[in-house]
Amino acid sequence: MESIEEEFVHSQYGQGYFADVDAIREQEYPLLNGTTYLDHAGTTLYAKSFIESFSGDMISNLFGNPHSMSVSSHLSTERTENLRLRVLEFFSASPDEFDVVFVANATAAIKLIAESFRDSDPRGFWYGYHVDSHTSVIGVRELAAMGCQCFDDTNVDTWISELGTAQSTFPKLFAFPAQSNMNGRRLPLQWSGQIRSAANEGENVFTLLDAASFLSTAPLDLGEASTAPDFTALSFYKIFGFPDLGALIVRKSTASVLERRKFFGGGTVDMVIASGAQWHAKKETSIHERLEDGTLPFHSVIALDAALQTHKRLYGSMSNISAHTGFLAQRLYDRLSALRHFNGTKVCRIYQSNYGNLALQGPIIAFNMKNSHGQWIPKSEVEKLATVRNIQLRSGSVCNPGGTAMSLGWAGQDLRRHYATGLRCGDDHDVLDGRPTGILRVSIGAMTNLKDIDSLTDFVDEFYVEKAPPLVPLSPQMDEKILVAPQFYVESLTIFPIKGCAAFKIPEGKRWEVKKEGLAWDREWYLVHQVTGFPLKQNEYPQMASIHPFLDMERGILRITCSPKATNGPFSLEIPLIWDARSTTVMSSPVRSSCRKGVPSVYDHSLCLRAYASPVVSAFFTEHLGVSCTLARFSPLDANLDMKPPSLASTWKNRFRRLATLESFSRADRIPRQNCQKYVLVSNEMSVLIVSRSSINCLNETIKANTKHTSGVSKAIGADLFKSNIVVAERVCQSAHAEHPYAEDHWSSIRIGQDQLLFDTLDPCQRCQMLCIDQLTGTQRNEILAALPKMRKVNGRIQFGRYATMSTEDGENVERNVPGSGTIMVGDVVLPSNQNN
Repeated sequence: MESIEEEFVHSQYGQGYFADVDAIREQEYPLLNGTTYLDHAGTTLYAKSFIESFSGDMISNLFGNPHSMSVSSHLSTERTENLRLRVLEFFSASPDEFDVVFVANATAAIKLIAESFRDSDPRGFWYGYHVDSHTSVIGVRELAAMGCQCFDDTNVDTWISELGTAQSTFPKLFAFPAQSNMNGRRLPLQWSGQIRSAANEGENVFTLLDAASFLSTAPLDLGEASTAPDFTALSFYKIFGFPDLGALIVRKSTASVLERRKFFGGGTVDMVIASGAQWHAKKETSIHERLEDGTLPFHSVIALDAALQTHKRLYGSMSNISAHTGFLAQRLYDRLSALRHFNGTKVCRIYQSNYGNLALQGPIIAFNMKNSHGQWIPKSEVEKLATVRNIQLRSGSVCNPGGTAMSLGWAGQDLRRHYATGLRCGDDHDVLDGRPTGILRVSIGAMTNLKDIDSLTDFVDEFYVEKAPPLVPLSPQMDEKILVAPQFYVESLTIFPIKGCAAFKIPEGKRWEVKKEGLAWDREWYLVHQVTGFPLKQNEYPQMASIHPFLDMERGILRITCSPKATNGPFSLEIPLIWDARSTTVMSSPVRSSCRKGVPSVYDHSLCLRAYASPVVSAFFTEHLGVSCTLARFSPLDANLDMKPPSLASTWKNRFRRLATLESFSRADRIPRQNCQKYVLVSNEMSVLIVSRSSINCLNETIKANTKHTSGVSKAIGADLFKSNIVVAERVCQSAHAEHPYAEDHWSSIRIGQDQLLFDTLDPCQRCQMLCIDQLTGTQRNEILAALPKMRKVNGRIQFGRYATMSTEDGENVERNVPGSGTIMVGDVVLPSNQNN
């Protein structure tokens, strides 16, 4: 007999669907194969048959501009008006009571209401909004000349109770979400009717419902016009995945407040006098004709036809989707809530708990994670690791600043203080003052299945649930004799002339110059997007690994070759090493860091990078990578200047981090180098990256033990994968002497070579998903994720290798060209100093 749980699964899981969820996914969503998509609150996914049906419609019919009078135009108009009625029918709304205004998205609908209310009364309007609102809803307050107020649930109830005694002559607008897009909490839809009743049937008090998040998985019934919101904003891609279109549903009895909107566009007026008297006549036939400025995106509107048909055929109704997603959300909540570390502490902190009650909770789970010591695990690191495992979720404040701040305990003054020190939306400042700055969000959709839930929970269990205390410390203490004995040497030297591309190995026996910025020619060039100015990243364009730069010092050129199999065009390019400003040009778009560190104001004025002007250069890389890009190089004039540390951090290490990004600094931010000032060129995150051969060997032993052996395929991880400049090995003279992995964790500095060139060791390297790209093939190798995060994770961040920079003393010698003070080579002795010495 089936268990009660199995019966419950059958009664809720895919209830009313056309077929089994897995069968629907296989047939309609083939792009989900191998992917766990859990960001339906961002957008749900469109069905294959929907796109095919829409494509057939477009191929079979000629649709003209609705503002024309042709046959094709009449067809577009007829289809559009029919779809207005079908949209109202989808929400059980009577066309006698409501009208549909098509807009770009829910934000555009909200903005249309805000601008209309601004113009409705010379004094302006008053605005109230719920703290759980989307950013777009909060933004309306900037237009409210009569003041605004942010409400929580209790404030709303109090305000409603006082409405009858606090009437005003200027309009009031109260906005709230039907569902928080942050944690899925569903707010009382009856507020609209209560407000209207308390305000003497809504006299001069109006309600705006943001239904975008709610409608992705729940039905909205507007059948009772007397209790419905005056204005409802929504986005169709949240419901159907496509088209990228929104709507504003207007209650006709309250539409008069929109009549005084000043702006008008093509299609909304019957007559306009362009010169002389300032006069125009608005259309009077319908609400939507007076509000839909310009030509509608009529092809997108027509796509709603196939969207509505396909949605009903596959899922039956929104109620079916609500039951299905509600069951999965409760199942996921239960599994995440049950996860415990070996010491009994909870892994997940979930910011909502009413799962299973569809009236109170939608299928969104907002959470953060802690390790066994109670320390927060950085959200951005979780998202990066999830991406490598083909799990798509979202992190940050998810465009819900009020709900996120309230859940995490942030006050406004705290956020403004951290903004002043560099915190920005979407950056990787994950934990400040001992609290997370954002959340991880998982959102479930109509086509989510049980396997998706299992994939996420298995991922969390594998990488973040500590099953037992570590047997050894992350960095075991080392005998000082081992640390300072001359048994370490330079095994290999590597530079990366073009950041993100293949390495250039320094030949054995060749002494290589070390500058104050790092190894000579290291990350001198960048590949940048020709439109956005962002540097290209290898994890986004793995083919960058097959671009091989070679420094031909005798000829004075950088020769760049590409794999012949990877391109149909020329696969060799030569660039002079001697700087020639005539061959470059300042990029029209600012060159910025894709990791978004630093200060936005530094995007102005002069640039540190100059792009090569030759179209041959850009064509070479564009052809190979399939993206519009070109090669850029640091100007020697800019490179000879230090970057002035922004007064944003309290420690010199934090200043190092903030400067260690590819940014465009204004001349005001650049000052000549001062004596005793640490120097880091902005082309590198830190000057030199050092990796230990013993540490790599230890990692490979773990991979070998934890990975099933595949015949003929080597699972060993090479040093190149870690993108290091210097690989330090140790001489093991006797078999009884074991290697000492992670000894570098204790080094404060190292001296290299016959002249004992001194480097100060800095922070560990924080590893990202690029670590999994095989540098020989450009393919992804995920076996490293089975070992490295478990061995080398501190506060949720994966660490491997150490950054180092030329010490102040030796850096000055290099700058003064002291003979012999600025070169190292393979085989040089490495003398570490213990940080405790």
